[in-house]
Amino acid sequence: MRLTFLGEGMAMGWVPAGADYEISVDGGRVVARTAQGKALKSLPKALKDHEAVTGLRQLVEWLRRHEATCRAEAERWMIRSLPVPTAVVAQVWADESWRALLRDVVIVPVDDVGGWDVASAGLLRDADGSGLGVVDLDGESARITAASVAIPHPVLLPDLEDLREFAGDLGVEQGMLQLFREVWHRPADDAGRRSELARYTGARYKELRHAQSRAVSAGYRVQGGTAVCRVWEAGDTIVASVWIGEGDPSEETEVGELSFADVAGESVAAAAVPPVAWSEGLRMAALLHSGGVERDDE
Repeated sequence: MRLTFLGEGMAMGWVPAGADYEISVDGGRVVARTAQGKALKSLPKALKDHEAVTGLRQLVEWLRRHEATCRAEAERWMIRSLPVPTAVVAQVWADESWRALLRDVVIVPVDDVGGWDVASAGLLRDADGSGLGVVDLDGESARITAASVAIPHPVLLPDLEDLREFAGDLGVEQGMLQLFREVWHRPADDAGRRSELARYTGARYKELRHAQSRAVSAGYRVQGGTAVCRVWEAGDTIVASVWIGEGDPSEETEVGELSFADVAGESVAAAAVPPVAWSEGLRMAALLHSGGVERDDE
């Protein structure tokens, strides 16, 4: 069986299934047609338990899990903003799932002491043993041959709005949410920081289970009545927490204030929260808030 592509579109060639039918994958589901090429609206009963259909369904499910694993790892690279060996990017580029995620992400060369060469940043377009092909910020093709690169979290990009405009002009559609990821910058004054921490409180959910489900489906952990986002940054782990309630899952609940702590559970002052942790914590709080209703909106 030769697969032409099994990513977002889940498209592939047709595979014989008995003497009368052929099957394929379209939009993540198994579809069928007659041997004469007539498309069928649903799978015939004769194919429900056919081994070829079972095999394709298992393949589709495996690819979905594989894509989810690739996405989680790629986002971990971005959120941590750690150097990634250029050779690793070149190796995973051959995988369609990886390539769909990494194409057009902004990458920055990293020098031997961990410094970023932001002036040489570009949108990733190609990767092989000779380096990484990019479109630089002047719109020219270039090649990055540094041993490592970083995939910066957007809150760390100094000219984010210009980069967004540049990407829009090129018609860029990133497979991984980077340039157009929502960001929050930590206010410089105490009053501003306190206001931001309380900004997304007060949203109500008719049932606690709905708040829990919203948090989990977005990739956050729920423990001890809180939704948790852990960010490893600058050598430390910062834990952002939002109270969503505990007890009977069918009871109403209300979203609380955002707070930050270290890995031991000790509170971290808002002024000391690093930029990525601050942005990702506020992103979680905003997502939880948007899923409920404010007290005055009933």
